[in-house]
Amino acid sequence: MHSLLSFIFALGFSMVHFSSKYMKFLTYIPRSRLLSVASGISVAYVFVHLLPELKEHQESIEGTGSTEIFRYLDSHVYIFAMLGLCAFYGIEKAVKHSQKKARKGKEEQRTTGLFWLHMSTFFIYNMLIGYLLVHGEFENLKEWLIYFFALSVHFISNDHGLRQSHEKIYDRYGRWVLTLSILIGWAIGVLTKVSEMVIAFLFATLAGGVILNVLKEELPEDRESNFGAFIAGVVGYTIILMSI
Repeated sequence: MHSLLSFIFALGFSMVHFSSKYMKFLTYIPRSRLLSVASGISVAYVFVHLLPELKEHQESIEGTGSTEIFRYLDSHVYIFAMLGLCAFYGIEKAVKHSQKKARKGKEEQRTTGLFWLHMSTFFIYNMLIGYLLVHGEFENLKEWLIYFFALSVHFISNDHGLRQSHEKIYDRYGRWVLTLSILIGWAIGVLTKVSEMVIAFLFATLAGGVILNVLKEELPEDRESNFGAFIAGVVGYTIILMSI
């Protein structure tokens, strides 16, 4: 039953990526209110649900005595969340720098290379999400739905940002890469099993990635994001999470 449910949710995630091309109601600028609501939901999920879960993982790791390499670190899990955020930030900066040069007609080939670097990063990111469908600690259907809904709207926002950055090449190749990545991550999860410590670090990396991806979509001034819609997403999903 667990494998069947996880596969259904993996298919659902994949369909979000596949259908993103056809979501014409998401305008580019000003940023769609729905995208800002989606970002708010993702933030609420991370801070109200995921980070408290990381705290439990941290306590579990400390209870096992951890390993020699982590013995002198007091916040192992949170360090991985920070590293996840930093890694995605570095990739985003490289892509933006390349795009500026491409507009001047200097580095078209390098821009294509960075597109694939960008896709590789999100491929791993999505594989992680698919993998955690199998090995995440989902105690009941409610936990699955919380995970699925929060990350589905997060995917919609990510797809929009990637399409805006890479345009036609994203619809031609990138969308398919991300569609398959979820299913590949799920398949790896079915075929392999890792320790609770590794699962904790994977969830931490995911948290850092979600935070960075939300901020990069909402903060740039040229996106004309809707603060009211963002707050509505944060407050609304926080209320839902606190009441169930």
